[in-house]
Amino acid sequence: MVARVDGLRRFGYLLTGDWHRAEDAVQTALTKLYVVWTRASKLNTEAYVRRILVNVVNEDRRRAWFRRERVSQALPEPPPAASADAGAVRLTVLSALARLPTRQRAVVVLRFWEDRSVEQTAEILRCSPGTVKSQSARGLEKLRGLLEEVESTRAEGVVA
Repeated sequence: MVARVDGLRRFGYLLTGDWHRAEDAVQTALTKLYVVWTRASKLNTEAYVRRILVNVVNEDRRRAWFRRERVSQALPEPPPAASADAGAVRLTVLSALARLPTRQRAVVVLRFWEDRSVEQTAEILRCSPGTVKSQSARGLEKLRGLLEEVESTRAEGVVA
């Protein structure tokens, strides 16, 4: 657990977009793993705990008390000048990633952020490789659209 917890936290953050919620989700996932350890230790525990983590995040989103902030079109201040700052790019990608549907986000994070194969991703999410491929394609297409939307908004803000 000690060797894997940092990777699980990063994965949880990419699924939730919030370090505190990610930490809670990882703790819950590890607790659930502990409860079924005798059965889970015979399986691929890495894939098993990541699947538990995806399920925990999904359950968390379904709860009535969870409310997401709504983004408005009006910006409170003009966007900063376009720059190649890696931090700004990272924040832009993370905010676009947070707007993907949960299943697509999980596939995109596993495939491209964690550099997992189609088969590994399918095993973690307990779905077919074809589902991983289609969700990857749809997720990347939507992510590109979201990033283009952000760029066009920035360009309008800079021109205005």
